[in-house]
Amino acid sequence: MGLDDRHGRTAVDLRVSLTERCNLRCTYCMPAAGLPVTPDESIMSADEIVRLVELAVRSLGVRKVRFTGGEPLLRRDLVDVVARCSGLTEISLTTNAIGLATRAEALRAAGLERVNVSLDTVDPEAFALVTRRPFLSRVIEGIRAAQDAGLGVKVNAVLLRGVNDALAVDLLRWCLERDIELRFIEQMPLDPDHVWKREEMITASEIRALLGTAFVLETARGPRDGAPAERYVVRAHSGEILGSIGIIASITESFCGDCTRTRLTADGHVRTCLFSDDETDLLTALRAGATDGELARLWRDAMLKKPRDHGSDDVDILPTLRGMSAIGG
Repeated sequence: MGLDDRHGRTAVDLRVSLTERCNLRCTYCMPAAGLPVTPDESIMSADEIVRLVELAVRSLGVRKVRFTGGEPLLRRDLVDVVARCSGLTEISLTTNAIGLATRAEALRAAGLERVNVSLDTVDPEAFALVTRRPFLSRVIEGIRAAQDAGLGVKVNAVLLRGVNDALAVDLLRWCLERDIELRFIEQMPLDPDHVWKREEMITASEIRALLGTAFVLETARGPRDGAPAERYVVRAHSGEILGSIGIIASITESFCGDCTRTRLTADGHVRTCLFSDDETDLLTALRAGATDGELARLWRDAMLKKPRDHGSDDVDILPTLRGMSAIGG
């Protein structure tokens, strides 16, 4: 009685958004002026998050939980939430790392295992252009603190044509020097301004070509097991193994057929697919006194409506009504 859908997939990986708020304004995610956010009273409390995570793990077969946002470090009770959930299953965090320097040790002590840091470039000017904020040094400080605290660290990067694509090799070299696995992600139509154009995004094929000017990429062996990233061993042209990277080709090399994810938005809605606007409200039911059995039934019923591919059983990928900051990564 897990989270099965109509297409033979079972969700075992839960993404939980803790907030819609963010302290960056990345051009592919949010307008410069920001976005209206859901009122605080409509956002899941710590107790509500813990109850739904516990339900997912103990009754619905979830094996991994990643907290996302917005920017989850903006939750003052983040350490408490992590501590209360870490005894249930593997806990990770997606973050921009601003503020991580002062919280990394506490999060590790609470049971957090790893962080995925969003960092599109290590060039200060390009960073400010992408994020509209001059906070690169704070991100790097947060990454360093996470490593010092014993957290596993990965970096997620989106390449934008004419902005940071020429800096892809520099970013990979920076990560390799610090023993950090870098994952490039194709830009997705999750911007609330709906300016994304398929023909303008940098594809996985182009990413491999960019990196191939300085490195040799060798497809890693072993199954992906539902992981979104296709992994590659990175070699110098001399043959020396330097590390590994992943490429998440959500648009051009779809992995929807092996998807194992389910999502909870910060306002407590089950979202079965990143690209689908179909949502099921668990929070209202929870606050109305629904039992765990009733909540589990709602969640399972929601997953039965999970679309086949890219948010729809019938049509090509379409922009979503909610932007990435509201959905959760």
